Amino acid sequence: MSKIKIFSLGGLNENGKNMYIVNVDEEIFVFDAGLKYDNDSNLGIDYIIPNYDYIIKNKKKVKGIFLSHGHDSNIGAIPDMLDKIGNIPIYGTKLTLEMVKRDLAPEVLKKANFKEIRPHSKIDFGKNVIFPISVTHSIPDAVCYVLYTEDGAIVYTGDFVFDSTMVGAYKTDIGKLAYVGKQGVLCLLCESFYADKVGHTSPNNRVSDFIREVLNKNENRIIATIFPAHFYRIQEIFNEVSKTHRKIVIMGKPLQDMISRAIEEGYLSINKNIIGSLTDLEAKNSVVLISDEKEKPFANLERIIKGYDKFIKIKDTDTIFITEPSYPGIEKRSAVIMDEIAMLGANAVSLSSKKHLLHHASREDLMLMINLMNPKYYFPVKGEYRLQYANAEIAEELGIPKENIILKLNGDVLELINGKNTNSLEHMDVDEILIDGKSQGDIGNLVLKDREMLGENGIVIISCTLDKNTKQIIGGPEILTRGFIYVKESQDLLEETKQISKEAITNNIEFNTKRVDYAKIKNDVRDVLGNFFYKETGSKPMIITVIQEV
Repeated sequence: MSKIKIFSLGGLNENGKNMYIVNVDEEIFVFDAGLKYDNDSNLGIDYIIPNYDYIIKNKKKVKGIFLSHGHDSNIGAIPDMLDKIGNIPIYGTKLTLEMVKRDLAPEVLKKANFKEIRPHSKIDFGKNVIFPISVTHSIPDAVCYVLYTEDGAIVYTGDFVFDSTMVGAYKTDIGKLAYVGKQGVLCLLCESFYADKVGHTSPNNRVSDFIREVLNKNENRIIATIFPAHFYRIQEIFNEVSKTHRKIVIMGKPLQDMISRAIEEGYLSINKNIIGSLTDLEAKNSVVLISDEKEKPFANLERIIKGYDKFIKIKDTDTIFITEPSYPGIEKRSAVIMDEIAMLGANAVSLSSKKHLLHHASREDLMLMINLMNPKYYFPVKGEYRLQYANAEIAEELGIPKENIILKLNGDVLELINGKNTNSLEHMDVDEILIDGKSQGDIGNLVLKDREMLGENGIVIISCTLDKNTKQIIGGPEILTRGFIYVKESQDLLEETKQISKEAITNNIEFNTKRVDYAKIKNDVRDVLGNFFYKETGSKPMIITVIQEV
């Protein structure tokens, strides 16, 4: 019999940053390692990943990190983790690992311990076994994971949808899911993203008809923004464009490389004759595909809108087509983008988040999964808490006892001993790591506080030069401000600032001993000027004092 602990380092009460831990008798299995994009509350932060100190501290016990599919919300943390997790094996299907590798430098790639898996081929860890099963999502090669333990199976669904039209690498193996359910599922960790949506997600996840309508109604150039890892949408666009006389121009080497590789590997079925080049960019019948790398959504489109792109300038005859429905966290950004496009006189078209859905499970899909698995314990994951709660209500409707439905937040531990819930109150330390561009490691709260202060109140720099021997002031104080006041209209304030700074510096110089305490000067200048500025302007700018000797 086993002692099992299940908890999340990220992914509960939030969208993205998925990382779930299952500890079976001190053998640790990690499911997914994702990121989430910042909602602009953290200035300059591009994305956020879970704090993975738990994994670092328990390296020797970690059997592997098991990636469900190739979206950033599930794999995006891996490149930032690789330096510190050493040779921990990272398991994923062929395409999933390809999506991880595209963000890695060659020297990092050599050190990584990637292990390619195939659906329905078990991975043996002694008394515990991992079994991946194909599921349907907007990217091929998506899997859910079954962890067989002595007390029953623990199933992590990843992202999924039931759609009978999906074939090949998109197809769900319902037979295998049903077989696992008959063997006995101890705990089912199931996504909650669309738990509040009535009915099945299919066919609202398919938008070929809408794409066709956009192509037919707009006879001039169309600029379409896509999420590069949503292969199914890319396939739909190519399918519909192939029925017209248009050419597709793929912008950006990363997107070009990804599509070329996907065609070679058979993940995309595309007629290469409809792919144009930069010479087709200005053509009336062109469809221009743009995307974003591991950055904020719509970043490349925003660059084009603001006129910073060297290849594309928006014309009033253009149609901008946002090919994915907005989802929680980007609605505001999406609305701003649509406004900016309208101001340029171009036509803007987007998918309705009510009518068109992403490839996630709605209520009926969740019901089907629960019925197939018939779990003893049900653990809603992936989504805001209200969606986890809605997911829990679905399980209760299907007859799972309320006490067996687990609603947790990040760090809260579900402990199962001999297959029974101990109602443990244990909580693991959880935190976030803020990533800014290509900088390594956490940006930290102090940096964010500085950015916030600079953004709200600006900066004032006090520069002063002392004689090395006499310690007398021979230059300055000079005042430099940015983002604080309009200098031309604030000369009196600047003169008074100089005088106050000079007094504060002079008061801290001991002329007899020719000794200067620079730290005390900086603190005193900051204190007296801080009070003065707040009294005069109501603002508290960042104050930096620079003292030098010559």
